[in-house]
Amino acid sequence: MPKFFVKLLLVLCGFFINSPKAAEQVTIQMLLEKGIVVIETYPEKAPKTVKRITELINQGFYDGLTFHRVISGFMAQGGDPAGNGTGGSGKNIVAEFNDIKHERGIVSMARSNDPDSADSQFFICYDELPFLDGKYTVWGKVISGMNFIDRIPEGRGQNGQVLSNPTKILTIRVK
Repeated sequence: MPKFFVKLLLVLCGFFINSPKAAEQVTIQMLLEKGIVVIETYPEKAPKTVKRITELINQGFYDGLTFHRVISGFMAQGGDPAGNGTGGSGKNIVAEFNDIKHERGIVSMARSNDPDSADSQFFICYDELPFLDGKYTVWGKVISGMNFIDRIPEGRGQNGQVLSNPTKILTIRVK
């Protein structure tokens, strides 16, 4: 076999051996005060996001946090340790915009105007929201317990901010 082909074969083998693994398909169970919400993830569409969310869950990051922004017919947003929409884990996630439509039960990353500013905050859609499609990273969907998301009281403050007694995420676990 010519040396060129041997070198090419070695390079290709090294690439496949050392290439990063894709994020695993995981199911997430989020325990709220009123019940369990089950979320399936989409690692094939948002591998870095699913990996980071899973890391945060395994660290217990979300345990005890609240849904700090809730707008009826739109979405419920949580995952902020500051509880007011300004906090995060301190590690931004590069946007992974995909072709999944924002519809009822979709879980997507919250962010500022910078597309790569998503961190730990996420939102769950109450309805179809086509104006968000392709602009926010969709990484999962509620497959059970959406009725418990529906029961989260609407925020009364500016832009849906929950001013008192926000709904707590008791725990989130990867199953």
